[in-house]
Amino acid sequence: MAGFRQRVPAFGNIAMVAHPSVTLLIDLSQGEGPVYDINGRQQRGSVVVGLLPGDLRAGGRARVDCLQIRLEPAVAATVLGATTELSSMVVSLEDVWGRDAGRAEERLCAAASWDERFTIATEILARRLGNPAAVDPEVAYTWHRTLTSRGRVRVDGLADAVGWSRKRLWSRFRSQLGITPKRAARLVRFDRAAHLLAAGHAAADVAAESGYVDQSHLHREVKEFAGLTPTAVAAAPWLGIDDVAWPGSSPGR
Repeated sequence: MAGFRQRVPAFGNIAMVAHPSVTLLIDLSQGEGPVYDINGRQQRGSVVVGLLPGDLRAGGRARVDCLQIRLEPAVAATVLGATTELSSMVVSLEDVWGRDAGRAEERLCAAASWDERFTIATEILARRLGNPAAVDPEVAYTWHRTLTSRGRVRVDGLADAVGWSRKRLWSRFRSQLGITPKRAARLVRFDRAAHLLAAGHAAADVAAESGYVDQSHLHREVKEFAGLTPTAVAAAPWLGIDDVAWPGSSPGR
């Protein structure tokens, strides 16, 4: 989790670069908060950002008070109950949680500090984690291995590790997480490359370190996942925020 606050109204138009997680953005702003634009469709208020959201930007002129929560897809499937349907989408949190979304916002707005907000959010998520797991252990293991290997893992090897056929793993993974194992690996590898670019590393070095064939391959993948060039991704403020909010997850400068 991370909390973001902008006290003075200011116009913003920030590219929100794809991340290998399902993201909750809980709007706690007084008055109009940020507007999320995905491929020309706008959404305001608290939202859930699924995997592979595409060209997503946060903007508008507003004071911002926002709690961001990142969930691994296997966890999100249990907490939200709709991971598959959320892929490539940004939807209202109310559409996912119903009235519970408004109750959560009220409790979080009334909190006296960010630490209290984090505690409340943890309690809310913990209650939902008490639901039956929505993802097979084999699928959760495959995702974890993909993440820890930074996307440099063979699907056939993962299928052997969980004792499934490649076809079964592909089918179950896609039906439960809304993404194929191969595309999940590409997303994780892209995330590593994007953060290396934002940390100031040269594109050629990033391509080699992240496992791309060459710099052109990196350029194509960055364009597909972020809709941006590697140069634009390197300057994306959202990745700079990551460096502050989650310093342990970002490459050092």
